[in-house]
Amino acid sequence: MDNSRYLKKIIIDRVNGDEVTEVEDVTIEEARLNVYLNGEKAISMMCIPIDQDAHAIGFLMSENVISSIDDVQEITLSEDGLRVDITAKIDENSLTNLYKEKTLVSGCGGGVTGNIAGNVEVPFNQTNFVISPEVISREVAIFYRDSELYKLTGCVHKAMLYLEDGTTVTSEDIGRHNAIDKVVGKCKIKGLDTTKSVLFVSGRLSSEMVVKAVMHKVPIVVSRTAPTHLGVMTAHTHGVTLIGFARGKKMNVYTHSGRVVG
Repeated sequence: MDNSRYLKKIIIDRVNGDEVTEVEDVTIEEARLNVYLNGEKAISMMCIPIDQDAHAIGFLMSENVISSIDDVQEITLSEDGLRVDITAKIDENSLTNLYKEKTLVSGCGGGVTGNIAGNVEVPFNQTNFVISPEVISREVAIFYRDSELYKLTGCVHKAMLYLEDGTTVTSEDIGRHNAIDKVVGKCKIKGLDTTKSVLFVSGRLSSEMVVKAVMHKVPIVVSRTAPTHLGVMTAHTHGVTLIGFARGKKMNVYTHSGRVVG
């Protein structure tokens, strides 16, 4: 993939002790994505202008506004990539909550959710899907090694879904939540099953990150950083295996450790 179109060149002063050098650097593009649902504007989101259709679908499914990809009749992306039009069967109560019960989440992008605080009932995840520690360690190494936009800018987060057959799907964005919405949206649009998968994410495992896994029935979430207490309690309550500090051959399994088998 050619990522150069998402980079903007700038001139900066680079300081090294007493030495100041004027150099060219790159920054990541940030744009406002406008999402229209059945002809009405639903929400605007700041993001990297890539995988916009998947971003919109993943977000609306995370919020239970759209229950299934089968409920989507049409997705159209504007020529400039800054507007997504979706025609779909929707849950009107969840759409109302998106506007009425807004919560400013703790992610780096300052995202907003309307259905995170118990407005949607989700069954306890009882899948028998398991994964070995060796596969987790291997995929964590690949996950951080193959992050091109991060290497270029140091300014993005990444999410990856490892599916039952070993297929991986990845997305990057300025926001951790956006990256998850995008990667799940890509899977849903392609008809891939996320109910037997592992979600690898960059950054901390706060409750709203775990909730996204809950909403998409993803049974295992992995990061090399720490969870919050509410993140752990959310995973415990909903049957999600939560793994933090996954570095090398080490990891902390905070909840439902029976899915991690040697």
